[in-house]
Amino acid sequence: MSASVDRLLDRLGHFLARRLEVESSGYQPYTPSDPETLHRTLQPGDVLLVEGNQRLSAAIKYLTQSTWSHAALFVGDVLPPPEDGTERPRLIEVNLGEGCVAVPLSKYRTYNTRICRPSGLTPDDREAIIVFMAERLGLKYDMRNIIDLMRYFLPTPPVPVRWRRRMIALGSGDPTRAICSSLIAQAFQSVAYPILPRVRRAPGEAAAESTYSRREILEIRHHSLYTPRDFDLSPYFQIVKPTLAFGFDYKMLTWAEAGEEEARKKAG
Repeated sequence: MSASVDRLLDRLGHFLARRLEVESSGYQPYTPSDPETLHRTLQPGDVLLVEGNQRLSAAIKYLTQSTWSHAALFVGDVLPPPEDGTERPRLIEVNLGEGCVAVPLSKYRTYNTRICRPSGLTPDDREAIIVFMAERLGLKYDMRNIIDLMRYFLPTPPVPVRWRRRMIALGSGDPTRAICSSLIAQAFQSVAYPILPRVRRAPGEAAAESTYSRREILEIRHHSLYTPRDFDLSPYFQIVKPTLAFGFDYKMLTWAEAGEEEARKKAG
């Protein structure tokens, strides 16, 4: 009986996952990514945020009040190239229905993206984060966690803003397998690198001037509560824009109006 119920839940879970992965036909990226420019700019350990266009993406954008609905970790060339000669996978991410997988940069050539770079990350910790993610390749999401899937069919739940983040962690208790940013946050937490720690003052001794009472203590939040936008908001991650990374001279731009005027002069 238990095996039959598991099979039924698994089928239902896959059906719901396919519905959540349906892409929006009206999605138009404003500044789509160029894989070659991204490759030149990205460094191992960078987090790439993506503005997705799936039904799941719409729910995450609403719940987090953010443009970004997906996150992937850039790992450079640590993964072997495919034997069939296709593009080398350089991103590790978690996808609903697939689990933890490695994908090429070209996957997001038609999406708006943002690079978030951990500031001051040591080479040893960078390697540890990449190893952490690589060791979890193949991690699968349990499709029997129906509650985890059903919550995303309510893209605009009538709940206060302060509760929406908690809705992301609602369900099986292991949302890492559904939310991409949770596993990445767990990787950074494994080397004690902060993302968005709470800052509180420890209660001091009787003396008001106690240095202990003024000390700020950073509390690392549980990885299940992290969302893609947290890397964007983090004071410890630098926003890197590929168009500016290698120098930008606005005087070198050719404006459409100027080009048309030049063409008219030549024609006249």
